[in-house]
Amino acid sequence: MDTDRIAGAAKDMAGKVEGGVGEMTGDKQTEASGRAREASGVVQNLYGQAKDAARDAGDAAMNFAKDTLGDDRVDTLRDGTQALAKRVHDNPIGALLVAGGIGFMLAMLMSRPSRPQPPRRWRY
Repeated sequence: MDTDRIAGAAKDMAGKVEGGVGEMTGDKQTEASGRAREASGVVQNLYGQAKDAARDAGDAAMNFAKDTLGDDRVDTLRDGTQALAKRVHDNPIGALLVAGGIGFMLAMLMSRPSRPQPPRRWRY
């Protein structure tokens, strides 16, 4: 479990408590601050979940590569994945944009409507 998930869940809970206290006392500023902290916690928790999913997918790919390629080539693959992870860590916004673009293109390819067939003409 990623530390961002734990911290996000803690922020979410603290935000709910703070928002509830603000709502009970009628203090709009405290309530708004609590809701903002709650939203921040939810986003951080989702970020941690995405990191966990990416780590699990990478581990599964490495295990598959080890079974398929053997131990010699897995070291080369591991070096490449570490370089990619460093690049993503250094530029997360760019990596997010690239991943979103790839996802968008895949969605467009998969959801393409079929071309309508021209009506059949009767031949006499």
